[in-house]
Amino acid sequence: MHDRLAAAYGPQHWWPAKTRFEVILGAYLTQNTAWKAVERSLANLRAADALTVNGLRKLPLEELARCIRPSGFVTRKAPALKAFVCLLDEEFSGSLDKFAAGSTAVLRARLLELPNVGPETADAILLYALGHPVPVADEYLRRVITRHRLLVPAPGHNRAAYESMAELTRQAFASDAPKKRTRLFNEFHALTVAVGKAHCRRTAYCADCPLAKDLEMLLIRQ
Repeated sequence: MHDRLAAAYGPQHWWPAKTRFEVILGAYLTQNTAWKAVERSLANLRAADALTVNGLRKLPLEELARCIRPSGFVTRKAPALKAFVCLLDEEFSGSLDKFAAGSTAVLRARLLELPNVGPETADAILLYALGHPVPVADEYLRRVITRHRLLVPAPGHNRAAYESMAELTRQAFASDAPKKRTRLFNEFHALTVAVGKAHCRRTAYCADCPLAKDLEMLLIRQ
């Protein structure tokens, strides 16, 4: 699937951000909202000089909530962003470099202990901001996996379903070296979003889909 999608769509150059901290902000803000809303929130934070750890640390909670209002759910997202900065300050001397140097398993567990951080947000931070080789599973991947019957039973929307999709992706690239896996997980996630937006919508539009042949073979085997 990766190869078919890469041939169809080319490099995706994800995550759309200039710094690691901006990636982390985006991972929080994109929860339950469209990316265009996130862009407006990031623009507000940029205007408030709060796209750095120090800038966000100094920004009052009420002002932070105002800046990120386009992304919605500000009563959860604003305190959650402050909690992440507190984690950096209390355990990693406010340094993203020190944070990124930790083991993947320990960092993931620590992220999941933070408010408003689920597996998808934690993995997006690990992969895109910190460069750890972890797969990211989302709604687009769930649709592809469900419609192509790659997991039985088909994955739902709970934590176990997320982990099963992530493990399926992890196994697919298990033979690659860690640095290459980081790049492949990055591209594969971005590519599944691309095919999801174009074809694997809530109602599937399979005409001209790069993965249509895989689905045809599934139906033939049945």
